[in-house]
Amino acid sequence: MRAGALFDQARDRHVAGLGERDRRLAHALAAGVLRRQQTLDQALDLARADPRLHDILRLGAYQLRALERVPTYAAVSTSVDLARELAGEPAAKFVNQALRRFANAGKGKGVGGRVTTHPAWLLARWTARFGGAGAARLAAWNDTKPPVTLQPARWSLETLRARLLAAGIGVTEAPFGAGLQITGRRPTGLPGFTEGGFLVQDAAQALVCRFAAIPAGSLVYDACAAPGGKAVTLEATSERLRVIAGDARRSRLPHLVGTVWRCGVAIRVVAADLLSAPFAPGLLDAVFVDAPCTATGTMARHPDARWRLTERAIARAALRQRELLAAAASLVRPGGLLVYATCSLEPEETVAVVEEFLSRHPEFTRAPAGAVPDALITPAGDFESLPQRDGIDGAYAARLTRRR
Repeated sequence: MRAGALFDQARDRHVAGLGERDRRLAHALAAGVLRRQQTLDQALDLARADPRLHDILRLGAYQLRALERVPTYAAVSTSVDLARELAGEPAAKFVNQALRRFANAGKGKGVGGRVTTHPAWLLARWTARFGGAGAARLAAWNDTKPPVTLQPARWSLETLRARLLAAGIGVTEAPFGAGLQITGRRPTGLPGFTEGGFLVQDAAQALVCRFAAIPAGSLVYDACAAPGGKAVTLEATSERLRVIAGDARRSRLPHLVGTVWRCGVAIRVVAADLLSAPFAPGLLDAVFVDAPCTATGTMARHPDARWRLTERAIARAALRQRELLAAAASLVRPGGLLVYATCSLEPEETVAVVEEFLSRHPEFTRAPAGAVPDALITPAGDFESLPQRDGIDGAYAARLTRRR
């Protein structure tokens, strides 16, 4: 990750060969350090340490404060061995002394310090929007590991529930009745994964597809489709949809193809850049733009995201989103539907993009929402879920129709 890999990619590459117990511990350690990095750094006084030792010290300190099942001697000893391997005996002695001081100073304490688990500028932004209590709840949500949510694919919801229960897997209904939740299990090891019985997808994303309510029989283009979850859900939520799923990011196309194949849906996959007009103007009944964004609504699932994000990145994302939405508009026939969605919480990437688009494209207007709970509909008629309020990922969507 320090070399630029995303957390999910690094995790999947490096822990794939471990047993289930070790895989879960490795994930808990890495994700925990990322969530609490700023708090750990302050307590460890890393300014005095060799930069090569920073992550070793963080890992040791996190085990000492957050993982009761790891004995103190084991956390210190493992960290010392890592330091010796990386930088020699003087480094091992330094880590040994630093962690023993940390352990003695912190007996009886947890990791604590929720207010320092996110960048100060991001907390200030959320405080201005949600208030102090709302921002604190959002930060706390991001500091927990969310449950895995499953949506039915080849199997019905009833079949999926029955198969999981028969395998001894605890199942609860996801908020708003949008899927089934499980905890502590790897999806690829669940009954039905290989057969395409289910899709891993948070309730928020499933609800966005319900909100889209694309009319039966439509020819719809999912323009930023990888990894494919929304394309599959769109196909399942409306009758006789003809779905084309495209993405400009060629590295993500194999994942998109794999999702479509595993779930057994009749979706055409294309490598296409929406900005390059992949279809003739006015050809499509509906275009779904799940735009690349800063993903601040899914930070609980991506513990590295909070440290990668910058204020400038929000502005850059919004610029790209405006371009994508304008390009998509030209492909929609008169009377057709344009759906814009992101998993960002930032107004610059959500409602501001839509309002600017409508001001420049008077031929479009907001359309009535699909069947989702009123609590998730904004006064303007858009979809919005907030983790700290709704207990699901953060997401936004607007449903726009082109006048005939």
